[in-house]
Amino acid sequence: MKSFKELIQTYKKYDPAARTALEILLTYLGIWALFYHRVSHFLYLKNVKLLARILSNFARFITGIEIHPGAMIGERLFIDHGMGIVIGETAEIGNDVRIFHGVTLGGRGNETGKRHPTIKNGVLLSAYVQVIGNVTVGTGAKIGANAVVLKDIPEGVTAVGIPAQIVKTKEQNEKNSAIYR
Repeated sequence: MKSFKELIQTYKKYDPAARTALEILLTYLGIWALFYHRVSHFLYLKNVKLLARILSNFARFITGIEIHPGAMIGERLFIDHGMGIVIGETAEIGNDVRIFHGVTLGGRGNETGKRHPTIKNGVLLSAYVQVIGNVTVGTGAKIGANAVVLKDIPEGVTAVGIPAQIVKTKEQNEKNSAIYR
């Protein structure tokens, strides 16, 4: 229950349009996608994988957000305008991550084992970002809209483009953060 309350507070923090807990519960599909994922992930871990997949497909139908039941998701994931998000089976998402619509955490199609991305704590994935393969996006990194990430991204940097290239170092981002506090 505590984590659900934290999630509602996260939505209030990051979305100025989110006015009340009731509004968030009734109209923010990211909350529901995460609720269904928790249940399907529990079933997946208990080796009830068919039921887990059925539930995750139902959640995709209802929310437009596809999260494989095998994906590991940390606390306070903020999904804004979630339509079209795809999170693959071996993806790992840390705490306090923000994901916008159209993001894919996908595989390359020719790998086995760990084949989806690892997203560390505090990462921002802007709209339509594609993170493909067994790569890691480091803590606090920001990935700009429409970027395609095909290799590891260090912590704290900003990366944009196809393929994603670093445009701001961790130190530049920290300096900019200090200016706007």
